[in-house]
Formats: sequence, C-alpha cells, structure tokens
Amino acid sequence: MKKNWMAELTYHYEKTRRRYPQDRLMILFDIDGTILDMRYMVFHVLKAFDKKHDTHFFRKLNVSDITVHENQVDSFLAELRIPSEEQREIIKWYNQHRWSSEYILQSHHPFSGVLEVIRWFQLQPNTFVGLNTGRPESILSDTLRSLNKLGKEYKVQFSDELLRMNPGGWEQEVENSKVAGVRYFQKKGYHIFAFVDNEPNNLKVVSNIDPDQEILLLHANTIFESKRTRLPSRTVKGKAYDITELIPEKELPQHIQFVWHGINDEVNLRQFLASEITWGECDVRMDPIANELILRHDSFVELPLDVDEDWFSLDRLLHRLLKTGKSIKLDLKSGGILVDKALKFIESSSFDESRLWFNGNVERLQEQGFRKLASAHPDAILQCPVDFLAPLISSAPEKAQEILDMFIKWGINRFSINWKTQNMRNFFDQMDKWGFEVNIYNVPDLESFLEMVLLMPRSITSDFNFPKWHYYGRGSGEDGSHYEYSIRKTKGRK
Repeated sequence: MKKNWMAELTYHYEKTRRRYPQDRLMILFDIDGTILDMRYMVFHVLKAFDKKHDTHFFRKLNVSDITVHENQVDSFLAELRIPSEEQREIIKWYNQHRWSSEYILQSHHPFSGVLEVIRWFQLQPNTFVGLNTGRPESILSDTLRSLNKLGKEYKVQFSDELLRMNPGGWEQEVENSKVAGVRYFQKKGYHIFAFVDNEPNNLKVVSNIDPDQEILLLHANTIFESKRTRLPSRTVKGKAYDITELIPEKELPQHIQFVWHGINDEVNLRQFLASEITWGECDVRMDPIANELILRHDSFVELPLDVDEDWFSLDRLLHRLLKTGKSIKLDLKSGGILVDKALKFIESSSFDESRLWFNGNVERLQEQGFRKLASAHPDAILQCPVDFLAPLISSAPEKAQEILDMFIKWGINRFSINWKTQNMRNFFDQMDKWGFEVNIYNVPDLESFLEMVLLMPRSITSDFNFPKWHYYGRGSGEDGSHYEYSIRKTKGRK
C-alpha cells in the first residue's frame, strides 16, 4: 500500500533531523497550485467580468466547475460555448486583471490544510519554510501581503528573506528559476529536505540537481500544465494536506495541557486511565434524591432521571484518580451548596493543588462561588467559559478586556473558548495578545484537535475520540449520547 504523502513527509523530516541535527532544515513550497487553489482566482476574475460588463456568461459558475489551469482559461471558455468574439474579449480582460493587486488580495484562497502544514514546520526547532515560485519579482510585495493576510488566523507568516521569485518575466524560464531558487537557499546555508510543487516539470529539474536524493519530492496533485509523465519515479504524490498524517502524538507540545472530557462513567474513566493524558474532566452536580455529588453532564430537567440509571460518584472518582496520579478538572454545574460540598470532598481527598482545576459558568457560580474556590485553593486552575464575549471582542474590545480583568479579580486565572464559537481564531488571537491563559474546549475530532494545537493555547479539552491514535473516548453523555466503536476483523497474510 502506498504511503500517504504527509506521512512520508514526516518520516523523511525525522530521518533528516536525526542525520543532520545541527543543520538549518528547510521545506520549499511552490505557491500557485500548491499553496493556493487557483480555481478561486479564475472564478473571481470571471465573475468580476460579468459584473463589470453587465453580462451573464458566468452567472451559474461554481468553483468546482473549473477544471483547467489558470493559463488555459481559453479552453474553458470554449467548453462553455461562449461566442469567439466574446471569448477574446474575456481573455484579454482576464489577462489584464488576474495579477492585479486587487485580485491578488481578494481572490486567492489556500488549499484546505496547507497553512496548518506550514505552521507545523514553522514551529519546529531550527526548521524553516521557504517559498520558491515562478511568479516574477515585480509582484513580490503583493505576494507577501496576500499570503500573510491568508496566514494571519493560522499564525503563519512569510518574509521576503525566505521567498525566491522568478527574476525573469511572466512564464519565462520557470524551470531554471526553480533550480536557481533551490541553489539560492542552499548557498544561504539551508539544508533542503523537501520540495513541494504541482508542476511535474519543476519536480523533474530539481531531481536532476539532487543526485543523492536527499530532497523529498512531493507532487501536489492538483491542476497542472506539464505532463504527468515528467514526474521523477521517486516523487510522492498527494492532494490532501492531512495534518492527522503529518503530526504524530509523540510530537505534541509538552507545554499544552490536554484534558480528557467527560469521565462521568466507568467505561470512559478506564479509557482515560489507560491513556497518556494527564487531566480528566468530570461534570459535577447534585443527586436529586440523596443530595450527594454525582457525575452527570445533563441536568435532570434536560434529561429526566432514568429508572435504571446508575450514577458514578465524585467520591469514587477522586479515589481512583489519587491512586493513579492523574489530575482532575471539575466542571461544577451549579453554585452555592454544590461548591461547598465539592470543596469538602477535595479537602478530605488530599488532592494536591497542582492537580486541581475548577470550571464553572459565571451565571451559575457567580462572584461568590469563584472567590470561595480561589480562597480555598489559590494555586489551582480556576476557569470560566467566555464565549458570550465574542461579539464584544470584535466590536468593543476595551469593554471585553474590562470584563475579563474583573473576572481575574475574582480569582479566575484561565478562560475557556468553545471551538464552535464564531470567529474563534480571531477571538483566541486577541485573548492571547492580552496575555490571558486560554483553554479551547468542545474540540470534536483529531483534525480539529491538531488545528487547535497549532494555535498554541494553554490547554485543550476534547472527548479524545481519536481511533487513529487508539483513543476511544465515549464523550460526556450529553443528551444521553456516547460515541460507539466497532471492531473489524482483518485477514492476515498467508
């Protein structure tokens, strides 16, 4: 079975890093057709033609309809059966505008996952991401401005020091320019371990100057002009920038705290205890019959008591965690007496404060509840969700910061943002700039989890339903639901 190109990239990078531990390693990316999906540029420019000329040639056009290279739009127009005279007018207008500053900034769109891949390598020690493009130097400023605009929410930045452009004009000696780009960075002292391009011709010429085959050739199998037969035999092909194949569990940043959500039952607790995850979160509320502390996500109003329901008690959970050395995050579902009872349980269990984390909604615990928790355990993590501040973050950031500062005075030292919050990345970025510790919660799957890892928050809370990593979290039981997994028997080789 052929290996995934992102998995192959990870393997080759790790091998190169072990072999050359002191070298400045570099992965080189082409831009158009490799980082950027150029169908969006074609789409926007053709739509703009209609708007400018009050025509309707592209009224029903979708991005997915575009199957040609950006240099071959004439054949696409012919397929649409547009009259020849109008075709010539459209092509002339298209060529005049497609590389203008306006359309470079407005119409360029990255392939899904590619900026996360770039971010991952930019985070690695002594590792650099270079750009080697056939674009002419005349649009260097527009190129950087556009790419950095796209990369901002992913915390990706590009600089002219790591950008090599074509010293010739449009489409002039592009292959020679690619070779010159590789040699340029090598002379600057970078050890190039991978080269990503969508054009087979470019991969071919780079392979010719790499006789020792130290550069992994990666073909972005998107839309390209040159013949596929030009691809070197050692090229690894792929289309999806899948970070779940790129980032292994062992490379997760050590300074991020990971929290296994919903250890409210025996099955999920066992999965958590068998994992490498340190923190486990439970939902604490009152038993309506005996007023004991039990673990249950939903209120009894949201999900009525089942006659056969078997509760897992907080006392039982704390006892199990103490024995295993794991840490506890308690999501307190109400204030008042629940806070008092939880504090008594914690006191009697002798949990060290470095292993304690409290979470609660502001409207439930209120100032009194948070101050009580902070007073009893000043060195514990004390957290509240702040998703309700999202509109203020964008419209009145000073007011949002004022509210957050008030919460800090209550003793709260970490703020939680729902993964589903609108404009979550911008929300997190602002919180990060203000210097607040942030937890991102409700992260639904492995891909989303790794995307959040790349933002570098202080902590991430997830159900850890990641079968690819052999984590089978059940979830918290919200709405009475749990994740279920099936076992499939495979035949071995004879």
